[in-house]
Amino acid sequence: MHSDFPTLTVVQHPLVQHKLTYLRSEDTATENFRRLLKETTQMLAYEATQDLPTEPIEIRTPVATMRSPVISGKKLCFVSILRAGNGMLDGMLELLPAARVGHIGLYRDPETLEPVEYYFKVPEDIAERDVIVVDPMLATGNSAVAALDRLKECGVQALKLVCLLAAPEGVAKLAREHPDVPVFTASLDERLDEHGYIVPGLGDAGDRMFGTR
Repeated sequence: MHSDFPTLTVVQHPLVQHKLTYLRSEDTATENFRRLLKETTQMLAYEATQDLPTEPIEIRTPVATMRSPVISGKKLCFVSILRAGNGMLDGMLELLPAARVGHIGLYRDPETLEPVEYYFKVPEDIAERDVIVVDPMLATGNSAVAALDRLKECGVQALKLVCLLAAPEGVAKLAREHPDVPVFTASLDERLDEHGYIVPGLGDAGDRMFGTR
């Protein structure tokens, strides 16, 4: 956990940091950006799911019978904050293909920087699931807070947020509004600029992922 932000875990693994360098670089083309985002997300997911409960089952190896652990307990749901969150879903689902998926459509009003919801679709039984929200950028924190508000209204008890980059302003806002929600990221960057972009950041994750810049 980060000393300034108790809810924040910055994943310092060399492979994560290596891939993040190329995600940041403006020379990285769209197809490589997508691949790197997927690979980095998988490593962040590995960290975010370390506390999943397990239970032993009996199996037979080619040599002997044994009891060995499998994931147990509540089922998982990944919730993507559209549109950029979808770039993180593939990596998550490759690791945990049985997880359900929800989507929350939010766009940021360019004047107020406040989130406006335009889409919300989650599994009916989401209140009974452990939910991991994915969004590459935790900038102002407004969209993440709005998404977590909506999920708690649906009865979700166990929530985590996984993002690629975070700004101190967004982490602080999330810690104030949702102090029970752990955040996992590859980097805590310096600050936000006057347009609400993370500095040094990597630009607009959605534009870079979908080639719309």
